[in-house]
Amino acid sequence: MSGTKAALKAARAALDAHRYLDAAEQANKVLATDAHSYQANIFLGLALDKQDQNEASETAYKAATKIKHKDKSAWQGLVTLYEKQAGKKLDEYHDAAIRLAEIFMEVDDKTRCQSVVDKYTLDAKNYGSRTQYKHSLDILLPSSSIYDYLEGRIPQPAFTYSKIADIAEAEEKEKINTEIGQRRTRLGAKIDQVTSDVKLEILENSPLEDLYNSVIDWTHDDEVRRQYDEKLLQHAYETLVVLPIPRKAAKREQVQKLAAGLVILGHPFLLAWRIKLEWNDVEEINELDPGLLREFIELFPDNGFCKVLRGYLESDVSPFPNPVATSDKEAEEDADSDPISAEDRLILMSEGIEESTSSILAHRLMGQYYLHLEEHESAAAIARQGQDSISRDSNMSGLSLRHSLDAMNVILATALVQYQAPRHHPEAMELFESLLRRKPTEISALIGIGLILEEQENYAAAVDFLNRSLKRSSDPKIRAEAAWCKALNGDNEISLHELEACLPDMEGSDTRVKLLRSQTLYRIGMCIWHQDSSSKARKSRDGAYARFIASLQADLNFAPAYTSLGIYYADYGKDRKRARKCFQKAFELSSSEVQAAERLAQSFASSSEWDFVEKVAQRVVESGKVRQAPGSKKKAVSWPFAALGVVQLNNQDYAKSIVSFQSALKSSPTDYHCWVGLGESYHNSGRYIAATKAFEQAQKFENTSKDEDGTHSWFSKYMLANVRRELGEYDTAVTGYQEVLAIRPTEFGASIALLQSLVEGAWHSVELGFFGRAADAAREAIGIAQNVAKQRHDAFNLWKAVGDSCSIYTYVQAYASLLPAPDLRSLLESDINLDVYDLLVDIDGIGKSSLQFLANNSQDPIPSTILSARAAILAQKRAIHACANDLHARAVAWYNLGWTEHRAHICKDETKQLSKRKAQRYLKASVQCFKRAIELEAGNAEFWNSLGIVTTELNPKVSQHSFVRSLYLNDKNARVWANLGTLYLIQEDYQLANEAFTRAQSSDPDYAQAWLGQGLLAAQLADAQEARILFTHAFEIADSSSTLIKQQYATSFFDHVLSCPPTSSTSVLQPLFALHQLRSQISVDLTLQHLSSLFAERVGDFAEAASTLDFIASKLEAEYETSESPVTLMRFAQAKTDLARAQLAEQDFEAAAENAETGLSLSDYEDPENDVRQKIRLSAHMTAGLAYYHQGSMDPAIAMFRSALEETQGNPDIICLLAQVLWAKGGDQERDVAREQLFDCVENHPGHVDAIALLGAIAVIDEDRDTIEAVTSDLQNLRSQDSLDLQQQSKIAQVLTAIAVLFPDEKGQGLSKLSEATTAVMLAPSRPQGWSQLADMSEETYPAEMAVLTAIKAAPPGGSLDASDLCKAYAGTGRLDDAQRAVMIAPSLAQGWEALV
Repeated sequence: MSGTKAALKAARAALDAHRYLDAAEQANKVLATDAHSYQANIFLGLALDKQDQNEASETAYKAATKIKHKDKSAWQGLVTLYEKQAGKKLDEYHDAAIRLAEIFMEVDDKTRCQSVVDKYTLDAKNYGSRTQYKHSLDILLPSSSIYDYLEGRIPQPAFTYSKIADIAEAEEKEKINTEIGQRRTRLGAKIDQVTSDVKLEILENSPLEDLYNSVIDWTHDDEVRRQYDEKLLQHAYETLVVLPIPRKAAKREQVQKLAAGLVILGHPFLLAWRIKLEWNDVEEINELDPGLLREFIELFPDNGFCKVLRGYLESDVSPFPNPVATSDKEAEEDADSDPISAEDRLILMSEGIEESTSSILAHRLMGQYYLHLEEHESAAAIARQGQDSISRDSNMSGLSLRHSLDAMNVILATALVQYQAPRHHPEAMELFESLLRRKPTEISALIGIGLILEEQENYAAAVDFLNRSLKRSSDPKIRAEAAWCKALNGDNEISLHELEACLPDMEGSDTRVKLLRSQTLYRIGMCIWHQDSSSKARKSRDGAYARFIASLQADLNFAPAYTSLGIYYADYGKDRKRARKCFQKAFELSSSEVQAAERLAQSFASSSEWDFVEKVAQRVVESGKVRQAPGSKKKAVSWPFAALGVVQLNNQDYAKSIVSFQSALKSSPTDYHCWVGLGESYHNSGRYIAATKAFEQAQKFENTSKDEDGTHSWFSKYMLANVRRELGEYDTAVTGYQEVLAIRPTEFGASIALLQSLVEGAWHSVELGFFGRAADAAREAIGIAQNVAKQRHDAFNLWKAVGDSCSIYTYVQAYASLLPAPDLRSLLESDINLDVYDLLVDIDGIGKSSLQFLANNSQDPIPSTILSARAAILAQKRAIHACANDLHARAVAWYNLGWTEHRAHICKDETKQLSKRKAQRYLKASVQCFKRAIELEAGNAEFWNSLGIVTTELNPKVSQHSFVRSLYLNDKNARVWANLGTLYLIQEDYQLANEAFTRAQSSDPDYAQAWLGQGLLAAQLADAQEARILFTHAFEIADSSSTLIKQQYATSFFDHVLSCPPTSSTSVLQPLFALHQLRSQISVDLTLQHLSSLFAERVGDFAEAASTLDFIASKLEAEYETSESPVTLMRFAQAKTDLARAQLAEQDFEAAAENAETGLSLSDYEDPENDVRQKIRLSAHMTAGLAYYHQGSMDPAIAMFRSALEETQGNPDIICLLAQVLWAKGGDQERDVAREQLFDCVENHPGHVDAIALLGAIAVIDEDRDTIEAVTSDLQNLRSQDSLDLQQQSKIAQVLTAIAVLFPDEKGQGLSKLSEATTAVMLAPSRPQGWSQLADMSEETYPAEMAVLTAIKAAPPGGSLDASDLCKAYAGTGRLDDAQRAVMIAPSLAQGWEALV
């Protein structure tokens, strides 16, 4: 014990001496022996504190507090320790400070107790977080253990609660923002939903409302109390907004109670007043407390709702009386305040509604006021906004607000009854019916439905609803409306008495009363008007007329009275001027006066005032009175849309006119004129298919048109013909124009359109290759032109069409003889000074003197083509004279004449030797024409292009300049690029030519001339393959009018055929057809005719080939007799040889032999080394030999073949032919020679199929087994080669099959034959010969079916199999349908008929 005391004294001394280490050591010694030593723990805690060992010091102090809990020393040490750490141990500091303060309270030491509290709260404020500071303030609240002891020394609870509330507010706001920021980034999160969820979680558990209540309870300051009343209400309201609807009731009651308290106190907190007023769901406005409303106005004079409320309360529509002054001061203030005018009131309320967009009551009051002013559009808009506000407030508060919603629906429906009636009647009817299901006696709904039914012409039902409303109201307006419905229902007499009975109740100076009286007087007048419809009664000025005047005396702005007066003046008063003024006045006052608008529009249209027509029609459309409401019996009005369509059509606004006519047709689907207008709009906008359908519909309703005499029904036929013409259906168009002319023979427009359609159809026929049809159409056009000229001989389009008709014959020269020259002469000489035709006569030589050539003059006949060209020039010169006063047409006329002159240059007679000047006269005239056109219209790219074409030969520099200028004006024109490329090609600048042609192809890939130019360039560069491909492509995409393309295509194709024979004769048909068309278009030279005959020979048309070659031979013979040219002699020899070959194919053997001999004799004089001579002589020898052979003249045949062998130096094909002829002659010597020739041929040409096959056939006949074995071996080796064609394969198979049958091996005859057939199938499964052989030897159907399938694939165009083989394949199946096909394919073969039997 003495040691413990000594240690404690030593520790105390060490502390006093500031030797804290020693003090701690001495204290630890004490604690080692006595762990419960209070003083030792305190000394240790202090010593460690001085050494900044805070954790150890805290442990020592806490140990001391446990030993003596009520002793202040240990607690003071702890508080000092925590205070020194500057907020690091605030939570522990809180407990220690409270305990120390309680100890001081127990010893009644208020000063030290307060000091501990003040230091702790200050420390928490300076160093702690908001939460820790808020926690420290709990010590100052009444709930604290020391509050009663220190009351008066610490702040008032209200102050402390307000501080805590401020901190809680900041924490809550921060937490809400943080959570929203974190959650809004989640996938699929929506900001509105995230905000609502976060606020619900935080506000529902918020302590703020309790804190606000505590402040309110403890404060003595009314201002502070009101401030926290506002905060409490705001917080409760925000919580209510985010709560789900099932949980809103309790919170809503709290919010309403708080708001009511503030309103009772008259506190100017807007939210409280808004809740009190907006959530007061009254059925009628008069149920509201007017004193409360006026108090609201006083408290919030600048609020938007206040402005609406103030204007409403001071208006006539307000149900509340003006307040009575209760004191002299109030009376004086009322006297000083000026009343608000109606205009200022409306402005005030409009400003207010813009500022209070969420106020239900403001929208309700504003809607009622707009209805009072009959501003139905504004009332409807306000009511819709009010519905949105009700929906929004209902969702926030959980209140149904049924009465407010009903009132808003009544405002909306009532406005929709009048606004753009009857457009919105279905919506209004639905709203009224919904209201009547809950409130069957609602007057507004009954009246509204009655008015809608009246508009729908359901007058009986309208009277019923209006009478039901009269049971609860005696309003004279409703009585008058019910009486008017009876009149509309046909009961004019009863209606007249009832309307007159209403007049005494309509006395007064109020504007609305005057309007009602005016309306009633007008309706009385209408009853009188319809009661007696006789002219005398209606003319009377004491009847309906007097009532209309009285109506206007009651109200000068009542529009229907003006309309009726206008009708009176127009139909009975015979005063159009007054009638028009009345209609104008009526329409100015009301756009709903459709009848007045129609009369007015008709008046404007008759004077061609189309701008006014458009304005009238547009205003009527915008009024909404023209459309039929769903379920309404009232017919829609179509004339405003039709009028708009006509005006827009005249203004070339076709898109709008289409819409207008479509709208008109929705109302009147059988209106003929609307269908015509729609079709014309479609036509002018390029929508020809739609235009066709529209005009076809119009023709269906021709008989329903108001034009009973049919004077206008022809127009739809005329326009339909125009559409057909635009679509390229020229025959249909011509028929249509002819139908129009049958109705109106003198209609110039239809006549000229018919003429142009014939000409355009002729050009189209030229493009399609129907040249005879084109010539017939041109001839018919000239005949039509004669009739047109009698009506109007100075029409430019007439003479242009005549010129084009004549030009067509220059494009179909085979039919140029059909030109009606006498008719043309009479046409050109009619009604004109012939000097007109001397235009440019000094250049082209075509003038009035040329007219004589159009007469039938056999003394000096002119080729029909030249005659057609001259007639075309004369017609185009007449066209220039016809358009002398039209600058643009004159430029076009010169342009047309230029091309006609150029065409005459192309068609000039090449057989006549002309001087250079005469040869180029048409070309020079063409240049002058294009220059004149350019002078008149220099910006036309086509004119420059034309000048470039005609100057290509005369002046290449001018030509290039012209093309470049044209491209400057339009660089996308493929024709100009192709023409420029042609110029470069002629000048041998191949690089520039290639670039120009490439640019043309890129501008228009379907322009054939560009590909032709590229092909000519390739041919010039000796690339025959590329040239052929390009010519073929050009031919495929070109129309039939191009002659050069056909020439180049046919020539290049024939060159290709010579080097690579086609697999099928059908591939030769296209160039043959091209040459046939060419012969119809131009005078084809003998070379192309010879080429045509060669193509005809290849497709098997031997008669055509022989006929053409005979003609060529006669021409060449005549030419040789004149010129005696060696070249002509060789061409003559070749023609004779080719003719002999064609005659041989026709089995005219005698003529074939004769012509072949002629060819041989003609070719004797040529150089033997000439390749052409060798080919001619070989063909002649072979033809003559075969001809003699078929005539039975073996010796001449053998001689010919021997000569062919000598000239060809042992050609194996000729050897085979010679062997066959020698064998056919029948002598042993000849047959031995045939064998020797074949053996030598096989030896020299081991792979020659024909020679080996012939040798095999001879061996079979001779029964020479050694030769048969050798032949069989060779043929077996040959048949596996892919280079063999079908004919060679068939020949090998036949020989091997014959050998197998006649000389079977050890397997037997049948198996050997079957083996050969199966081998043929195996080697060539895609060829029909093997399958046919197998089918003949087999009873199964499969081989025969395969033979048919492979034969179909091998037939043209897939292969070269001929018709006989295909016929045999079908005949081999044994089926009836296949036998019929066999007969159809080759009726001359017996196999098909045998299979059919």
